Amino acid sequence: MSSKAFRTFNNGNKIPWIGFGTGTALYRQSAEHSISTALEAGFTHLDCAEMYGNEATVGPAIKKYLSGPEAHPRGSLFVTTKLNTIPSGKTVRDSIKVSLEKLQIDYVDLYLIHTPVPHQGRIKEVWKQMEDVYREGLAKNIGVSNFRLKDFAEFIDSAEIIPVVNQIEFNPYLLGATEPLLALHKKYNIMTASYGGLVPLSRKTGGPLDGIIPTIRERLSKDSGKQVTDGQVLLKWLNAYDAVSITTSSKRDRLVNLLETIALPDLTADEVKTIDEAGKKIHHRNYMQHMEL
Repeated sequence: MSSKAFRTFNNGNKIPWIGFGTGTALYRQSAEHSISTALEAGFTHLDCAEMYGNEATVGPAIKKYLSGPEAHPRGSLFVTTKLNTIPSGKTVRDSIKVSLEKLQIDYVDLYLIHTPVPHQGRIKEVWKQMEDVYREGLAKNIGVSNFRLKDFAEFIDSAEIIPVVNQIEFNPYLLGATEPLLALHKKYNIMTASYGGLVPLSRKTGGPLDGIIPTIRERLSKDSGKQVTDGQVLLKWLNAYDAVSITTSSKRDRLVNLLETIALPDLTADEVKTIDEAGKKIHHRNYMQHMEL
């Protein structure tokens, strides 16, 4: 896969910049068929979570990919999962071991604290346990998700290992609200990962981007000689922010199209600026409204 398909963490490890998410439509549903379809389409980055309630159905698809008739090496697959709550008397290590058993692998490539809310007031302690599972090799990289400035303030100065990533809802309609957090990411060299990156095309249509994206799409189509989609334009905008993009679809052709974004020309600085300015005209958070930054 082209080097353009990867981002590099602050520890030098790499992550495919477009990942297949197993939440949203697959929440508490069997993900086995969808994961198999995504892998067949060329995805090598799977984004899972304990909270999604479907890790046990992701596992068989991963096992088939790694040990089936056309077996792939474990290093060819990047698997993320996330810590939910920690039951009384249990530890982060206990939680990741359960996830690994369900996923049928010996380690995850990335382990995230899914949300700070269940760990408020003890994030520092939980992060130290995250560092422990990293040192043990149960997770090759560790990070956070849905963390706000105040959540980082609880632990970042005492952290021995800086999170490699913060996965947040991020798209042009959240740019204005997210800029202070992006500044913190830059200060500590923490990568931004986006979910909900295509919300302006699916759940918040009729906004100021509607009149802008088609023009950029036409320019990309002309320059690339391929029929570019609106979704690819937004993925290229996220790419301009060096953000990992977590997306999903049940259709194989659509999944292939998403991955084809990697080879498309980048947006120009003026195009990024135009999307930025239009995005800041409204504010819309589609998921986890209580997590306003």
